[in-house]
Amino acid sequence: MPRTKRLDIPGVAQHLIQRGNDRQACFFREQDYMRYLQDLREAALRFKCRIHAYVLMTNHVHLLVTPEQPGALARMMQAVGRRYVRYVNDSLVRTGTLWEGRYKANMVDSERYVLACYRYIELNPVRAGMQEEPSAYRWSSFRANAYGVPDCLVTPHEVYRRLAADERERQAVYRDLVSQAIPQDELTAIRLYAQRQRALGTTKFQAQIEKQLGRRAGLGSPGRPRISSSDNKKVL
Repeated sequence: MPRTKRLDIPGVAQHLIQRGNDRQACFFREQDYMRYLQDLREAALRFKCRIHAYVLMTNHVHLLVTPEQPGALARMMQAVGRRYVRYVNDSLVRTGTLWEGRYKANMVDSERYVLACYRYIELNPVRAGMQEEPSAYRWSSFRANAYGVPDCLVTPHEVYRRLAADERERQAVYRDLVSQAIPQDELTAIRLYAQRQRALGTTKFQAQIEKQLGRRAGLGSPGRPRISSSDNKKVL
């Protein structure tokens, strides 16, 4: 059965998830996180992808990325995957795959869901019970976006920039936004559209994507998507 072609338009942000094989660990030591971020930065620069938010969990990765060219996101992830797996296998004297098949990615409507994805990604360690505050977790973009801690991997999205004209005020507004609970309907939508790899946004946004690419961008049925119990299960 042929693979479904990804939704991909330059300049449109995408929420990407890559999981360890069989939900097993893909980071084992502190230097592994550091190496992955280094490989990711080099690949993002090479293939012209802007990374707005990220979190490296023990067995999976979340990224919010805007590719600047068609196919750039796939090329970036292929490059990172090859280099990082080679590094892990060599340093831990292991063989075989590390990742659970293809990464999942879905396009995100900037006007409504980009900041929701920022928060969803950076709050992963809190939802997982690993930390009480996102600032306590080292392997995410939260401290860069919320406090201005230098992070050469992070490029602010235009929607984030519009939070305030002044950088410190922008960070304060963002911290306040993250401190608020993400509405359950947003959590459900983010998880569902990421799983289905469809365009997360308004019907207008989805229609624009469909017109440009000539294929379905939404979930396929009009109105509010029907959420099954399996779709609504907790997925970090």
